Amino acid sequence: MSKPRKNRLSGLADQSVQHLLSEIDNHISDNEFRSKLKGSLHQLGDLKFALDESSIVALTNRLGKIQYVNDKFCEISQYSREELIGQDHRIINSGYHGKTFMKTLWDTISAGKVWNGEIRNRAKDGSYYWVNTTIVPFLDNDGEPYQYLAVRSEVTKLKQVEAELQQMMSQVMNIQEEERRRISRDLHDGIGQSLFSLVIQMDRLLADQANPGVEALRKQVTGIMEDVRGMAWELRPSVLDDLGVVPAIRTYIENYNRHYGIEVTFECNLRKRLAMNREIAIYRIIQEALTNVAKYADVAEAQVTLEDTEELTLVVIEDQGAGFNDTTAGNGVGLFSMEERARGAGGTLRVSSEPGEGTTVTLLLPKTVNS
Repeated sequence: MSKPRKNRLSGLADQSVQHLLSEIDNHISDNEFRSKLKGSLHQLGDLKFALDESSIVALTNRLGKIQYVNDKFCEISQYSREELIGQDHRIINSGYHGKTFMKTLWDTISAGKVWNGEIRNRAKDGSYYWVNTTIVPFLDNDGEPYQYLAVRSEVTKLKQVEAELQQMMSQVMNIQEEERRRISRDLHDGIGQSLFSLVIQMDRLLADQANPGVEALRKQVTGIMEDVRGMAWELRPSVLDDLGVVPAIRTYIENYNRHYGIEVTFECNLRKRLAMNREIAIYRIIQEALTNVAKYADVAEAQVTLEDTEELTLVVIEDQGAGFNDTTAGNGVGLFSMEERARGAGGTLRVSSEPGEGTTVTLLLPKTVNS
């Protein structure tokens, strides 16, 4: 059942509007103009009522001090209007978003541009809630912001569903990796060792007596052994588990250079092991990105950079090849897999490309992951 509306100007600073209407009646003699002006005010009241009913609204001055909040803002934040007026939005800051995020937001609206994004806030009781936020700057005659209107809609349940889906995807990928490792070990230690024993027996037969048939069979078995080793490596290189991501990448690039004839340079300053889920994400994203280079880029060289800093681990895979349009960027399963691996490791993936100007894949893994 819908909530009844108390009056046409509910939530619009009613006294001020009623005062304006009274002033119009007292000082404006032109009936047609007076009627139009009063009609415009009533329309403004209707719009304000609709906005208050549907959204979380706050108005701040140019310094970010709260001048007005509607009932929905008070309801979701659990603060009274008196507690909020005169404060800035740090009163509901959850600490989830870093300095860079907040600086970008403030720089955008300070420049007179509209900002839109999702923000996690903290209510008075310490609970968290997510809001999809649009901040609109109001500009003076000089083009400088003098007020900011923030209109929000709660998306907490949506974010919870996203988090659950992300957890499910991470579990699926973990299971997949474990299966890859198991099958890789079985191929290497099982079939691979059996084939190796067979080759030794053939060598003994050939040592006693030359036999062209045995020699040909030995070559076939040796070829099968190489194929098995290659399959085991593609599934899950043992060096990744034993020595870490850097030796695994170096070995992969060496094999890649020989197989595809594409010269890949590798620059790296990482000197320590990372968490296994991060090492797997880095390795798989590099593997997928270089596979795409071989398939689509039409280049003779590419570059991989792995940089470790105090704040983050940065991975960049770039080429100067064919590139692609943004409209087709999200259609590939490979890109989806890379994005999911990045999110599962607590990072973000960026892909930039232009036709004829190459492609750059960037993985950012912050050292501190927000919870």
